[in-house]
Amino acid sequence: MTSDGESGGKGLDQDGCFVREGSLERVPASFAPVVAGLTDRLAGHFPPGRVLSTYLYGSIPRGTAVPGVSDLDALLVLRGEGPSDADRAAARAVEAELDAAFPQIDGAGILLITEDRLLGEAERYDWAWFVACLCTPLSGPDVTAGLPRYRPTSLLAREANGDLHRRLPGLRERAAAATAPEERTRLTRGVARNLVRTGFTLVMPRWDGWTSDLAESAEVFGRYYPAHAEQMRAAARAARNPAAYPELLDDLLTGLAPWLADEYLAVHGAKALPPQGP
Repeated sequence: MTSDGESGGKGLDQDGCFVREGSLERVPASFAPVVAGLTDRLAGHFPPGRVLSTYLYGSIPRGTAVPGVSDLDALLVLRGEGPSDADRAAARAVEAELDAAFPQIDGAGILLITEDRLLGEAERYDWAWFVACLCTPLSGPDVTAGLPRYRPTSLLAREANGDLHRRLPGLRERAAAATAPEERTRLTRGVARNLVRTGFTLVMPRWDGWTSDLAESAEVFGRYYPAHAEQMRAAARAARNPAAYPELLDDLLTGLAPWLADEYLAVHGAKALPPQGP
């Protein structure tokens, strides 16, 4: 039971630990060629041995992807140092080729991280948790297999999303500079998704469970913060169809986002700053 008296368990096993969401078996048949295309193009753009492991995340491995609406999300774990400019250029080329070749997806996004950083102590409750619990292995070893199990704790909430207050000024600058409709649509989608997920992780330890569904995340958040429930529902709708809400970006960044940043700090504290180099 949680402190609110609700029974948790959604997305958790009987010990209260995260169940890894997604699997290759859940990939919808219409998206299987996209996944195969990703594997082929990675081999064509990255030098042999550069990519240690490839993961999928998001709606495609969860089995909820909608043709023509959903995007392809992937994460590459790299050997050695980096990511380098060449790595980033290769990832952007793969993204562009996939988007052009497969009408099933509305864009592709590839994240890059090195094995050493992913498994370092500083990322234990951020990137490592993300890969261990929310990413589906596609190729290569599962580098997170030896990590301890994760629970929906305040520490996890803090390290996963406790930096909104630091990112908010930059998001406002990007919004002010985004004048093209396509650019604002992309930014609205990204900001809306992030705010819904941040709102959910704010209440995650109290709800004592996990969901990646944006609509459900907004509803769970609304149980604990009813005064902001409609704002969060609007963000969830914009995350799915940002072009339909052209004015929402500024509203989110001046209304919901600053309140959420302050509340997150009050409840969970600030995410630890990354270690500084020499």
